[in-house]
Amino acid sequence: MKKVWIASDCVVSPLGSTTLENYASLQKDISGVGLVDDPALSPEAFYAARIPDTVMDSSVTKFEYISSRAIEQVIDKLTIPLDRSLFILSTTKGNISFLEQGQPDHPRIHLHATAAYLAERFGFKKHLVVSNACISGVLALIAGKRWIESGRYDHVVVVGVDVLSRFVISGFQSLQALSTEPCRPFDVARKGINLGECAAAIVLSARPDVLGVKPSVRLAGGGLSNDANHISGPSRTGEELASAIRQAMEEASLPATDIDFISAHGTATLYNDEMEAKAFALAAMGQVPVNSLKGYFGHTLGAAGVLEVALSSQSLLQNELIASRGFYTLGVSQPINIIKAFESSPLEICLKTASGFGGCNAALILQKENTN
Repeated sequence: MKKVWIASDCVVSPLGSTTLENYASLQKDISGVGLVDDPALSPEAFYAARIPDTVMDSSVTKFEYISSRAIEQVIDKLTIPLDRSLFILSTTKGNISFLEQGQPDHPRIHLHATAAYLAERFGFKKHLVVSNACISGVLALIAGKRWIESGRYDHVVVVGVDVLSRFVISGFQSLQALSTEPCRPFDVARKGINLGECAAAIVLSARPDVLGVKPSVRLAGGGLSNDANHISGPSRTGEELASAIRQAMEEASLPATDIDFISAHGTATLYNDEMEAKAFALAAMGQVPVNSLKGYFGHTLGAAGVLEVALSSQSLLQNELIASRGFYTLGVSQPINIIKAFESSPLEICLKTASGFGGCNAALILQKENTN
């Protein structure tokens, strides 16, 4: 089976406009989460990670603007054969802000139309939308991996994007899921999520040499499941996420003992964190170091998986474990090993997990390889 490599990545967030800029902020324990007081988004101030509104061209939305910034940078200096490439847009709500602007009939309010617009702008001939709640980013990467393995494409460009909107904020407020302070994943005092804005892009390739790139991290295995528990509440047992993890491990031909760290979904809600902890225990990974990046970026919805894979890949390359910001005291029923501070450690393999509304779960294995 073909190996699928990460050839390039880029993260545009409140913490920077490149993956390395964002990673440097994490090393310094800098968070993009802060108090947002904007009546256009919410009558009450709330904590979130917001990218400053710097859109200069009124013909594009903020969603399209930050998407384009990420795509421009991730393909910079790469000559991608367009006839052998696929563009995937990962998002939960896309240009939903058109509703708030009184433009419910705007053609790009539809996700497929936004994907077509971005694909055409950068010359891609084929495009696809992946929108499956909060696993969208990880699912898009798994889909890209499978498209490449099928032989249909040699390269896939995945961009995960979501922005703050009154529509999304009011939805989470109605669920009483937003925290009144910076979020604290897996902590006993956690109170819920912070939302965030981000555009993260990754180029996957079976032929990184064609792109002039020396491969270093690959997608070694992926798994998917659904727990069919509740429209917004996750499984109470963690069995279904554990199943997705086992699928990913089997595809990568790896035992649980080979995982060096886990990049968890870690939303800081009571039920998500508890479910993930149970899943890790069921997968025999209770001692594996775990982090959540939500304390730095908030929950970026359809961008989360792409963002967290890009930074976890950098963690592998730097041989550093990223701290789980906001964590102090374990607040889940299973004894899991939360990373409390940045530390150097030899790293080769990462497990990335994600879960979302409707009971969807995804798991992805990142493996660093010596190709010399």
